[in-house]
Amino acid sequence: MALTISAQLDKFVSSYVEQAEGEGLKIAYDSEWPSPCYETTAQDGELVRWSPTLQSPVQSFSNVEEALSLKLNPDYCEYFTRYYSDNLKANAPQGRCELLQVFNFEDFERLQQNLIGHLLMKQRLRQAPTLFFGLTDEEDFILTVVNESGEVALEQVGREPAKILAPSLAVFIEQLTPAI
Repeated sequence: MALTISAQLDKFVSSYVEQAEGEGLKIAYDSEWPSPCYETTAQDGELVRWSPTLQSPVQSFSNVEEALSLKLNPDYCEYFTRYYSDNLKANAPQGRCELLQVFNFEDFERLQQNLIGHLLMKQRLRQAPTLFFGLTDEEDFILTVVNESGEVALEQVGREPAKILAPSLAVFIEQLTPAI
């Protein structure tokens, strides 16, 4: 039986953190960008250990849904409301990618604003709504969830999805290996 998006994400995050064992995950500390991910405080710019942290309280996309009169794919919503984390680099069967994450509450608000902009662009272009969640090595190509079906697609910004990569976000994440 396939794992839920939360269980699959937990499994990937766990292997990501495990792969960084010893050295640990490091990021430049920024006092202007506080996050529950930081394991310690430091001078701005100093490298500190961090780790993905479960959101508490869990954020919600209800304001986006209300503003656009659009029900967002539940797996997508669960994906971005599970952790506070820096972006996660991964290897997919198709090549390297980076899973977008939210680092703190302000980052979640920024994600929502960018998502609204993306959805309004899709509407203007008379294209079906897609929801971005990742970057690729190919310029202008992003990873999206097709809102209606939940399928993961490779999409060139401003165009219809070019290729379906997986039937769901959970199946897509299951294919990934951490690339720290």
